[in-house]
Amino acid sequence: MEAVFIGLLCHFHTGLDSPFRFYYFLSLLTCAIRYSPLVTYSTLGMHAVSYTTLVLSRNPTVDAGTSVALMLIFMTWVTWAGTALAMLMKAAGARLSQLNEALIDNQRLLEKRIFERTNELQESQAMLVQQEKQAAFGLLAAGIAHEVGNPLAAISALVQMMNRRELDDYMHERLYLVDEQMVRIQKTLRELVEFSRPGSTFVSPCDLHEVISSALSVAKYYKRKKGKTIVTTFAEGLPQVSVVRDHIQQVFLNLILNALDATEEGATIEISTEQAEHRIAVTIRDEGSGIEPASQERIFTPYFTTKPTGTGLGLFVCRNILQACGGEIELVESNESGTTFRVTLPVDVAIAGA
Repeated sequence: MEAVFIGLLCHFHTGLDSPFRFYYFLSLLTCAIRYSPLVTYSTLGMHAVSYTTLVLSRNPTVDAGTSVALMLIFMTWVTWAGTALAMLMKAAGARLSQLNEALIDNQRLLEKRIFERTNELQESQAMLVQQEKQAAFGLLAAGIAHEVGNPLAAISALVQMMNRRELDDYMHERLYLVDEQMVRIQKTLRELVEFSRPGSTFVSPCDLHEVISSALSVAKYYKRKKGKTIVTTFAEGLPQVSVVRDHIQQVFLNLILNALDATEEGATIEISTEQAEHRIAVTIRDEGSGIEPASQERIFTPYFTTKPTGTGLGLFVCRNILQACGGEIELVESNESGTTFRVTLPVDVAIAGA
């Protein structure tokens, strides 16, 4: 249609000398840029037929034949040059598109690596902060035990000296009660010092029930323990696990303290153990208000906490400790009726068969 339209424009204007004949070149150049070479050369053929028909309709002369030949040669050259230029531009565009995609991929890779390195740095910083806190707590506990222990020893010695004197039964009974409470305070101090001593990194076979009981003996002094009941259901005949005892005790203590923080007075916290194949599972369930669904995916990330005064390091440290020994920690469920965490640890086959 375009070839016919250009031919008619030239025919009704001034014939072969019409400026509209240059539309043939413009049409071929546009076609070369927009379409494939096959379409462009097909258009060339139609334009050649159109122009030849125009020449024949105007009673051509010998000079007109030369002009027609030159016109067809120019149209052919424009078609070839336009096609070559279009192919070059398309190749350059495709190459630029490939380079742009490669640049985007490299940018994504760089962003991913930066994100990974940032997370590693945050985790390392979180572990360092936790270690510094434990070291500071250990020094504080040792100082308190030393400062309080010496006066207690002196008071205990005075009570025993007074108890050897001839006093009435009422005084002996009261002195015995004083001495009994002194022993209780000394026991508490020993437990505090034992828990805050520098942690061992030695892997050894451990009885999980004993480790949990040790964590409970420390948790009983927590201020939010009052009015709450902790129920333990331990499976019988569980094999030992090869772990760093101090680290695993820290895991269970963190989970127990979190459960105490999440519950109100009168609530019950359940701790149970079971064995499945070569793994031991410890389940800790509380009767708190639960964790919001939007926060559940972030509870194991460093510095994220749902507590007003929390540091956001407890569950993060628990996860790292367990992963280091082949264990796992997961949030089983959390809703308005309570929250359940499960800790699983691998059983050493050699220990289990001993």
